[in-house]
Amino acid sequence: MFTGIVTAIGTIESVEQRGDMRVRIACPYDPDRIAIGASIACAGVCLTVVEKGGTAGDAWFAVDVSAETIGCTAAGTWTEGRRINLEPSLKVGDELGGHIVSGHVDAVGTVVDWEPEGDSMRVTIVAPRELAPFIAAKGSITVDGVSLTVNSVADRANGSVHFGLNLIPHTAEVTTLGELAQGSEVNLEIDTVARYLQRLESLRG
Repeated sequence: MFTGIVTAIGTIESVEQRGDMRVRIACPYDPDRIAIGASIACAGVCLTVVEKGGTAGDAWFAVDVSAETIGCTAAGTWTEGRRINLEPSLKVGDELGGHIVSGHVDAVGTVVDWEPEGDSMRVTIVAPRELAPFIAAKGSITVDGVSLTVNSVADRANGSVHFGLNLIPHTAEVTTLGELAQGSEVNLEIDTVARYLQRLESLRG
């Protein structure tokens, strides 16, 4: 379980195709605090640490990325040199600063508008029709592992949904979201509470 509060930005150092894809990620963590078998959200994807090394502040860890995960995530996520948002899994007693996040990507969205609004950036993302029932104004959504609040929602005739987000300077600086542009693909995870509410409503109907 995660909160969508990114604690570091990692860089993919190498990608090796085995049975699955072995991805090695450089990060500023302390390797002594990374356990083999631990879960780390990488660009919003919950992955298991299978190797680690380096020193405090200059560490690395490796994860295996299955074909299923590659097929469900944004194009280019798992390429050498790519910067990705990182968040270790929650521990008992940790502050829940964002919202409940599982690290399971529900769909890939595309940035369709990106414009300044005061000191912030207003970002508009289009999501596929299957996510439309779960996205609501003032609700939460995870974008590339970052917990954000939905500011606006516009349903389209083709069933897709356009939703707007406000990206403050701090979030743009400490995550990879500041690197987004029109046409960028992003990993989306809907709010867990919304998922269960929609399921209950479907059964009621």
